[in-house]
Amino acid sequence: MPSVVVTPTAQARFFRVLGDPTRLAILTHLLTGPHTVSELIAKTGLSQSRLSNHLACLRWCQVVEAERKGRNMIYSVTDPRLRSVLDVTQDLVADKAEHLASCGRIGPDWV
Repeated sequence: MPSVVVTPTAQARFFRVLGDPTRLAILTHLLTGPHTVSELIAKTGLSQSRLSNHLACLRWCQVVEAERKGRNMIYSVTDPRLRSVLDVTQDLVADKAEHLASCGRIGPDWV
């Protein structure tokens, strides 16, 4: 089986998907198990349209998937390795959080 070459551009796009605080909050909830839109709205406090836009992004990038059960769409994470990625990120950021929050080169909108 031929190995796939992953370009820096593809990796950067993956991190861009994860680089939004709202999408990270959604993923954090989905890593606890599958959830409906209503459950995610209750957990995140987002409006239905804003949540749907973020879920559409996550689905398009194949980070989450949706399954219809009756009248509900059930969302879940497509790859459990994502938990490890987020855990490692938390460890990396833990001792730098204050410094990262003051970074003027990235922009204050992500804080």
